[in-house]
Amino acid sequence: MLTEFTPIQSLLGGVLIGLAAVMLMAFNGRVAGMTGIVSGVLPPYSGANRWRLAFLAGAIAAPIAYLALGGGIGFAVPVSTTALIVGGLIVGVGVTYGSGCTSGHGVCGMARLSPRSIVATLVFMATTFATVYVTRHVIGV
Repeated sequence: MLTEFTPIQSLLGGVLIGLAAVMLMAFNGRVAGMTGIVSGVLPPYSGANRWRLAFLAGAIAAPIAYLALGGGIGFAVPVSTTALIVGGLIVGVGVTYGSGCTSGHGVCGMARLSPRSIVATLVFMATTFATVYVTRHVIGV
């Protein structure tokens, strides 16, 4: 399965993610880690939720607005629902042990030159490479 190369959309998406992360840090002093943001709106509540709800609303509204303006989002899942559930559980365990997710460590932590975030991101990437290799070339999915 090949992925379509979309340099303009990728660049714009990266700029928007970076801008959102910088604005959240500048205005709220918070790191834009999606795991922490989502966990803050789930019980038990961790305090002020308005900024978290606003951030999540933007993350949901942006692709909807993109579609409404005529853009397209190609999406295909080449694995079973069971594999998606197992993968989601593994990711949940990983972000718990890693004290954050790729957005928190990879985007925000690395931008701050955090050694912990750099190591975490290297582990995320190595695990991703290994998973894709095993899935595509060993298992044959």
